Amino acid sequence: MRKGEQTRAAILDVALELASRNGLEGLTIGLLADRMNMSKSGVFAHFGSREDLQMEVLKLYHHRFEQEVFFPSVKEPRGLPRLESMFARWLKRVSVEIASGCIYISGAVEYDDRPGPIRDALVAMVRAWQGALLRAVQQSVDCGDLQQGADPQQLVYEMYGLILALHHDARFLRIPGAVDRANRGFARLIENYRNPVQSK
Repeated sequence: MRKGEQTRAAILDVALELASRNGLEGLTIGLLADRMNMSKSGVFAHFGSREDLQMEVLKLYHHRFEQEVFFPSVKEPRGLPRLESMFARWLKRVSVEIASGCIYISGAVEYDDRPGPIRDALVAMVRAWQGALLRAVQQSVDCGDLQQGADPQQLVYEMYGLILALHHDARFLRIPGAVDRANRGFARLIENYRNPVQSK
């Protein structure tokens, strides 16, 4: 990369770290400039506005989520192997983010009633992930790993519930063992929906 691109990438890395801890709304040009040992105008030279910076941070977060969770999982065979990989990698990422924060989760709190481009982008990204989970569940039903009567939307809802409970108990309440509880919850969830013929 050219020097300007390297600087921009470095700014985004630090901005993502700050946004993970303080939320997207807590991300300011001044704070970022201090962390980068740059002037505010130097940071502004790479981003047209604070909203542009927030949007780029959100895109970077989404890109990394896809690289760590989605793309490796879709290499698994369709059915439960793929669905279980998606949840396991998702759980691993959230476990790492316990120390920093999940932008999808914090963003939902920050922008639930705040209309605008950031909220629209955040909603689109979360819906894309939910759509991927729904497809994986439906494929698990279609190939016979899960019961024909399984409701994909209900299963994805319950998977989301496990992740949100993990984030709440581990990050906010600091309760030990939350990751293990989420894993056990998912195993019980799958067992409840598993095709009894396949499990024999």
